[in-house]
Amino acid sequence: MATVLSGLQPTGPVTLGNYLGALRHWVDEQDQDQAYFLVVDLHALTVAFEPGRLRALVTESALCMMAAGLDPERCTLFLQSDVAEHTELAWLLECTASFGELSRMTQFKDKSAGQEFVSAGLFTYPVLMAADILLYDVDQVPVGEDQRQHVELTRNLAVRFNSRYGDVLTVPEATVPKVAARVKDLQEPTRKMSASAASMAGTILLLDPPEVIERKVKRAVTDTGTEVRFDPQAKPGVSNLLTILAAATGTEPEAVAKDYSRYGDLKKATAEALIAVLEPIQARYRELAADPAATDAILAKGADKARSVASVTLARARDAVGLLPRH
Repeated sequence: MATVLSGLQPTGPVTLGNYLGALRHWVDEQDQDQAYFLVVDLHALTVAFEPGRLRALVTESALCMMAAGLDPERCTLFLQSDVAEHTELAWLLECTASFGELSRMTQFKDKSAGQEFVSAGLFTYPVLMAADILLYDVDQVPVGEDQRQHVELTRNLAVRFNSRYGDVLTVPEATVPKVAARVKDLQEPTRKMSASAASMAGTILLLDPPEVIERKVKRAVTDTGTEVRFDPQAKPGVSNLLTILAAATGTEPEAVAKDYSRYGDLKKATAEALIAVLEPIQARYRELAADPAATDAILAKGADKARSVASVTLARARDAVGLLPRH
């Protein structure tokens, strides 16, 4: 049984892309592996945020993870900020990382470009991500292609730390789910669907009511011509709808395309399939949200489980670098 870890960053509402690309696969992994799933709320501090909004998004993220099917009895579900070992190991790793390798991280360059203020946290957060992973002796890290560079950094830091201080940290492998749907924005189908987009018109949120889902899909950008076929390069709009419909119905985009000859019929079917998939998740979300004390208890239990493992790894790392035991 492998040990896996994945996290959801609460910088915006949970989207359809989060669900089809990650959450539903995590639900399968909780029965196959020793699985840790966390809301990486400390990572959300690296960009501008409003405290009240952050609290709401952290809660929403945790509830959505459970509503989607993550079971605290079958996995370890917790908030990153509840386990102080994450930030302490991050400091040990920051002292292992080099300025040069952090400055080459693609996401830092993208997110800092043109910004008047760039926090030091944005520069060093890949090291905190490495700590998230290394604390739990993780074997596999399921990630999208855009996160593979961060896992490579994690591997490099683990190898360097071990070469200096002994066999302390487990070196993980990145795994990219083969069936993960790459959901694009409905209005700009050449870019990833995101809750941080300037307009929400192209982003379907996990908690969008049926009439909103129907409206957004109906207004989705299509392509020139009338042929329905899966061709992401020549027909990105139609291909995005086919990808979403296929993911929602458990089929392949190429196969789905054969069932439709008109864009309108494809949009109608896509909206209906999404509503059918999301309605039970939304119903479960409402049940969970109605009992905040129960959610707090679940997260507290998850933090205790995570801490029992993280504290052992951190103690091993502290001893290896020569720090005295805690007084």
